[in-house]
Amino acid sequence: MIEWYKIAMFQNYSNFSGRARRSEYWYFRLATAVIFFALIAFAGLLAIVAGGALAFQIAMAIFFIYILLSVIPSLAVTVRRMHDLGKSGWNVLISFIPLVGPIWFLVLLATEGEHGENYYGPDPKSTIEEIDEIGINN
Repeated sequence: MIEWYKIAMFQNYSNFSGRARRSEYWYFRLATAVIFFALIAFAGLLAIVAGGALAFQIAMAIFFIYILLSVIPSLAVTVRRMHDLGKSGWNVLISFIPLVGPIWFLVLLATEGEHGENYYGPDPKSTIEEIDEIGINN
């Protein structure tokens, strides 16, 4: 999980080309959510322990800095995920359609990518990598 997060957050943080596997996308989202809630908990705990609004504001400032730092990598991995499906990155805008948009976008994100090379690049998921990922060769 941490490897996928490091790849999306630090190595491919501004790479909007290529393709991202489902595991890369979802592990990045999971790690981001864990960090997100940990920073909120830290801010609340610091406010209780330190007993002041200043400590809480400092912790929340750290939280918002993390959010700002993760916006571009988050968008980049989402666009690469759309590329894995053979769709343009502009399909991210589907999520802004009221009611139906977020549901349809979630279905797209959970759909398996196209096998083989497509317009956006080679298939990031090969048979050997898939076998290694599930632990058959380990």
